[in-house]
Amino acid sequence: EEAHRRVGRGLNHTNAPAPMRTALLACLASTEALLISPFRVTSSAGRGSVKAAACDSEANDGDPSLILTTNVALSDKAAFVKACSAAIATSLSKPEAYVAVCVTDGHEAMSFGGSTDPCALGCVYSIGAINQENNGALTKAISELLAAHGAVPADRVYLNFFDVPR
Repeated sequence: EEAHRRVGRGLNHTNAPAPMRTALLACLASTEALLISPFRVTSSAGRGSVKAAACDSEANDGDPSLILTTNVALSDKAAFVKACSAAIATSLSKPEAYVAVCVTDGHEAMSFGGSTDPCALGCVYSIGAINQENNGALTKAISELLAAHGAVPADRVYLNFFDVPR
């Protein structure tokens, strides 16, 4: 069970900062969350159960990472997650081998600006590479992917960026 809670640098739903903790819990509780780590692609089998750990090693520990939740069903979640991984690597100039992505789609209890119209909320964590230029490039790339895979308008996508200290 401990391995199921491990994410990133040993952070889990009990010791992560509040915004990250909320996103982690939403991702882990999803009935159809997909997770890509440097080691495996996994999917949850049912509410609250994750079949495999995010990482098996501290060597490649999810830097950078994206945790994204949307209230729409994505057309091809596996392709979307892989495209997000590539976009993160490109936008933040990091090796894709270190990128981790967790996406929860179809989350019914979600609003943005007081409306439950299609929207997405995400958190990006990285050691370095968090700056206005990179953040803008990644926001644009993720927004374009969300529009293509789930019809989420770019003005209803909000990404939070966190520069994680070493």
